[in-house]
Amino acid sequence: MSKGTSWLRTLIDLIEVFLNSAQRNKRGRTWHQHVVPYGEGWAVRREGNQRITSKHRKQSTAINKAKRLARKYKADVIIHRANGGIRDRISYDD
Repeated sequence: MSKGTSWLRTLIDLIEVFLNSAQRNKRGRTWHQHVVPYGEGWAVRREGNQRITSKHRKQSTAINKAKRLARKYKADVIIHRANGGIRDRISYDD
């Protein structure tokens, strides 16, 4: 019986690991949009991404683009200052 019990315990442990990893994946990636300084203009970048989503000459244009994306994904817009600090945060999480 000890071999059967250890096999069953191993199977239960594997199922628990699988279910726990599935729970973590449900949280998924965030869709928060950051408006950041980029060269001589501004860019929209999704939180966690290194690549930018779009480039703009004016901050107001970048903010409008970020707002559209945030509404679509029920996320936040984080607006940065030219020095990189956070100026404002707008939430579209219903």
